[in-house]
Amino acid sequence: MEKLEALARAVLDNDGLLLRSLCQDFVRETPLLENCRRPETRDEQVLAASASILELLALRARQSPPKWTQEIGPLAQPIYLVPSALSMKRLRALCENESPEPLRKRGFYAPPNFLEFA
Repeated sequence: MEKLEALARAVLDNDGLLLRSLCQDFVRETPLLENCRRPETRDEQVLAASASILELLALRARQSPPKWTQEIGPLAQPIYLVPSALSMKRLRALCENESPEPLRKRGFYAPPNFLEFA
């Protein structure tokens, strides 16, 4: 499995610890995000998660994301990347209103500082 697809699967599995670790490795190993290839899958959730994470990482690194990310649309059903947002009204509202734009536009909701590295 390609590293980007592994990132996407960690997003979809709500495995925040694995996602954070994979993202740190991915950023360290991929200095130019614009050159990342589209995952070879037809799974729309994997594609949406891949595009969202890549755009988020590119935004924070002040880089351009790959062109293919523009072709990927939103999910049919939203996914909350912090499971407790489903039971905590204020956290859910925060995620819905302040989730980073690359995530929010495809139906992924997280706190505004999601995947920020120190």
